[in-house]
Amino acid sequence: MATVDHGTQHHHDHHGNNASHGHIHSEESRRKLINRLSRIEGHVRGIKTMINEHRDCPEILIQIAAIRGALDRVARIILDEHLSECITRAAEDGTIDIEIEALKAALDRFLPS
Repeated sequence: MATVDHGTQHHHDHHGNNASHGHIHSEESRRKLINRLSRIEGHVRGIKTMINEHRDCPEILIQIAAIRGALDRVARIILDEHLSECITRAAEDGTIDIEIEALKAALDRFLPS
């Protein structure tokens, strides 16, 4: 299966060793995620300012809800990319069982019980 090269690639390893495959994400994808996270950082700073200015609690809670939604959207993008790219690559490499277990462990920590 051919892959499209989107420029500079970012590699990371979920397991902290070289036994697993390296994850390759496009520079465009990485940049979009970083931009979203930077906006979230700005929202968090805004909440700190609101608290310092003694703003109404409901107003602050609304902003917290907006941040939660934004973080959920970032997580969804990462999960979608992981499923479409990394899991597919692991299936081709024969490491699908390891990758599925790593994803399950991450989801156990990520999703509320």
